[in-house]
This record gives sequence, C-alpha cells and structure tokens, in this order.
Amino acid sequence: MLSRLASRSTRKPFALARAASTTARGLTAVLQKNPDDVVITFAKRTAMGKVRKGQLKDTPVDELLQALFKATLEKTKLDPAKIDDICVGTCHPPSPLYISRAGALAAGIPAEVPISTVNRLCGSGLQSIRSIAHAVQTGSISLGLAVGVESMTLNPRPTPEVVDAVRGNPQAEDCIQPMGWTSEMVAEAYDISREKQDQYALISHTRAERAIKEGIFSEEIIPIELRGQVVSMDDTVRGGVTLESLAKLKPVFEWGDKRTTAGNASGIGDGAAICILTTRQHAEASGLPILGKYVASTFVGVEPRYMGISPVAAVRKVLGETGLTKEDIDIFEINEAFASQFAYCVEQLQVPMDKVNPNGGSIALTHPLGMTGVRQIVTGLAELRRRDAKLLCTSMCIGSGMGGAAIIVNEAHP
Repeated sequence: MLSRLASRSTRKPFALARAASTTARGLTAVLQKNPDDVVITFAKRTAMGKVRKGQLKDTPVDELLQALFKATLEKTKLDPAKIDDICVGTCHPPSPLYISRAGALAAGIPAEVPISTVNRLCGSGLQSIRSIAHAVQTGSISLGLAVGVESMTLNPRPTPEVVDAVRGNPQAEDCIQPMGWTSEMVAEAYDISREKQDQYALISHTRAERAIKEGIFSEEIIPIELRGQVVSMDDTVRGGVTLESLAKLKPVFEWGDKRTTAGNASGIGDGAAICILTTRQHAEASGLPILGKYVASTFVGVEPRYMGISPVAAVRKVLGETGLTKEDIDIFEINEAFASQFAYCVEQLQVPMDKVNPNGGSIALTHPLGMTGVRQIVTGLAELRRRDAKLLCTSMCIGSGMGGAAIIVNEAHP
C-alpha cells in the first residue's frame, strides 16, 4: 500500500501547477528571503476547552470568532480596513459562512472585507491558510486572515447520509464511517498493539502536562473575553496520567480488536486559531513583524479505511516538492487523531520523537477539527522560536481518507 501512496504522491494535480512551480527547492532556497515571499505576521490561538464540560462549552462559533477577531485587532493594532480577505476553516456549524461573517462584522471588521469558509474536515485550518497564502502569492490580495475554529460541544459530527447507489461502492461506504472505525482498522491492519498505543499516548500526556506547568502555551495563546470572563489557559490537559492508568481504560469502540480508548485517542474540544499573512515586501513597508514564512502545503488521498496513515504520504510529498529532507526539519507537528495512526506514521517516517509534538499533541490537548490545522502552525512556530530553530513540518490525517502537510520557516528569535 505504501508503494502505491509513494507513486501517487509524485503526481502534481494540474490545479496546483502554478503554485508548485513557484516553490523554492532545497534548504538554501527555502531559507532565502525574497520580497514576494508569503509571510506570517501574527499567529495565535485561543485557549481550548473540554467538550461539554469545559470553559467554551456554551460558546458558539460566531461568539468565539468575534472574540478572537476583536482580540487580534486590539493586539496587532491592525487597521481592519486593510484586510483584503478572510478565510475560516470549520467543519460542523450550520450556515458557517453566515455566522463567520457575522462574527467578523460584530468584531469591527468593515462590511467591505469579504470572507469565505472552507471545510476539509481535520485539514480545514490548513486549507484556510493555504487559500489565503495562494491568494497572496498570485497577487489577488495583499493581506488576509486565515482562521480555524470549531465547537465540538455545540456542533458534534453529523452522521453522513448517502444514497444506496453510492453506498454500494466499498470505498464510498468506508469513507463515511466514524473515525474511530478507521483507527481500529489501522491498528488491525498494521498490528499496532494496545500497549504501543498507550506508550505513545503517555508521551503526549506527559509533555502537555509539563508544558502547562511551565506556562509554555502562554506564548501562543491570545486571551479572549467572553461574557465578562477572560479565557487564557487550556482546561483540556489531564494531569497524572501513567501507563498504568491508561492500561485500565476500557475500549471506546466495538470494531476490530478494540484497541482505542479515551486515553489514546484525540480529545474532543472547542477553540479557534488565527494567522495573518501578507508578502514580505508589504510587511516590511507596513512595519509588521515577520514571524515566519509560508513555503508550501499539500493534500493527498488514501484508502478511506486506513485514513490515519495519510501523513506518511503527505509529509513525503511536501518534502519532495520543496526539495527538503526529513533531516532538514527541526520540528514536526503531526496531529494525533489516534495513537494507532500516530504511532504508524512516526515509525514509517522514521523521525525522532524529540522532534515530534514536543509539547504534546491532540491526544492530550484536544482536537477541535477546524482549529487544528492553524493551531499546529501557531504551536510549531512558538516552539521554533524557543529553540531558535528554522523549519516546521505540520501534517494531519483527514476524515474520509485524506491527509495534509505544510512547511513553514521561523524568522523570529527568542
């Protein structure tokens, strides 16, 4: 199967030909600074909340976006009239474009500023960044906001409905199955034991607990005000997790060999994240700080049944398109949808765990679907600054059998 993925990853869709042709290749080229580079001038996220029990459980997406936009404008002093476009990645709220635009208007963004929403499930946040970055690359806009947001509490996953004629196709049937089913299929097909999953999960829980205690996430979180209360710290991380406590948890799904538990799967939660993108020339002329450089992003498809293995193909593809090697990358943020798929991806990619999710991932932090793609870049850039390192590779598996990946350069210093 991996050989099929590798061969498929070498093909470049026609629609991406123009963007791909402008991508710098090789480490030296990627690190060069050019006037037309797409740069990130602001990258922050809200604190995240536990599903149904956390600090954001009563906050709908429009209110969360309003608070995030308002806090961003106050922090950056950006004239909102200078925003050319906004793209919001989100999956489950009804009428997402209406509520996103309403949230922007209520935050003081002028009616003349357009907005769009995109839904690529777990890759929605990355898709929003990609959409704005490509608009900047082509000169369609000068400055845009890329946002990822989700309330898993108020907008849980709807059950996909397809007609019998579609369901009769085996791959179509597989692509609408619950994501927990795909976790069990990966664990069964590639023999990812319950013990191995718990070991990887423990790494995530332990790192996130340490990061919370050391206040590391305060560098990437922008406090927001909601109904008179300031929200500024994640309430999603469980303390005191041990291998023994993970081993005591019962499986949460009835499929396969039942190896997935609440302790070795991503948390369900609420939150939002934002990046401001423009050209280097525009940033320098406007006096905007440059935190990082967007280099490239890609999306791939895999067999829906084995959705979780897709970061292997996505990471290899984006590295190939940029002429980079995995050794060039300082930090990998690979989304931990399930420990089954995360373990498989890390081991297939053969990247050292000290480079992967150094402050924990979604197993410990939670995975608000639309938020994650932006959150990973916010988190990764902050860690690169702390290390005074250069290159970030983010990746995630995506419901229905897809995967995404991106390369970002850090240009800020501790």
